[in-house]
Amino acid sequence: MGGKEHDLVIIGGGAAGLTAGIYGQRSKLKTLLVEKLPIMGGQIVYSEKVENYPGFSEGISGIDLTALMEAQARGFGLEIKTGEVIGLKNDVEIKRVLCEGEEYLCRAVIIATGASPNRLGLAGEERFIGKGISFCGTCDGFFFKDLDVIVVGGGDTAIDEAIYLTRYAQKVYVVHRRNALRATKILQERALKNEKIEFIWDTVVDRIEGDSSVEKVVLKNVKTGATWEKPISGLFVFVGIKPNTKFLKGIVELDDQGFVVTNENLETSVPGIFAAGDVRKKLLRQLSTAVGDGATAAFAVEKYLENCFG
Repeated sequence: MGGKEHDLVIIGGGAAGLTAGIYGQRSKLKTLLVEKLPIMGGQIVYSEKVENYPGFSEGISGIDLTALMEAQARGFGLEIKTGEVIGLKNDVEIKRVLCEGEEYLCRAVIIATGASPNRLGLAGEERFIGKGISFCGTCDGFFFKDLDVIVVGGGDTAIDEAIYLTRYAQKVYVVHRRNALRATKILQERALKNEKIEFIWDTVVDRIEGDSSVEKVVLKNVKTGATWEKPISGLFVFVGIKPNTKFLKGIVELDDQGFVVTNENLETSVPGIFAAGDVRKKLLRQLSTAVGDGATAAFAVEKYLENCFG
């Protein structure tokens, strides 16, 4: 093939990618994992405590768990490179994974690039990121000690992070556009019992204001249209995710939200290209399902290589 040859290149170093790397190496495939960040683990590294992953009855921090995964993968000899993949070319039998200043040739690819937090889409939002706006309570909660903050969202991540933020913030206001949460019942119960959390129902953030950092927001009731100002120091946004698939447009089939479409064997619309984890269209996006995806995708790659290349 020329260039740097591999049987398998995995794009993304989260739970799905690391698991695929473990299975690839155990199958004696020459495997390379490419991760754009210097720290492995993807979104799970921002979880202060993972309670629903089997085998850890007392829970474990996301960063500790993925460190164990990385150590295990490296123990099997997985090659890991840091770099952002900007393109993927399919030359029938050969795949070309393009990074800035580097190209990796392989027989098969597993896309495990995960997803990133959605923005609110408000004027000035980008200006305040890192200056009052955050997408990770466990990362930035310390900076809001004894201050009032807002958490936007009603799913598991939003409520879990709201509970965590009560360690530091004076008051945590959860702003949700509906009058009921989507989070799991156990998280709802914990949040509703927490005296430092107050819910603002049927409401959205209409405007963000401040000079050098967030000072207040304008809230809007979606049923009445009424608006009012709320002085705050921090705005934590958890309103869903978008897949990291920009480099895949025109390469494999994506759904209308940009998630990779696969079959039950995690094969995409292009032979030899597979997808695993949060990046693909699926019912449930959890650590356990990402690990399952990674194992399935690597096994499917092994069978693909056997059938196509002997």
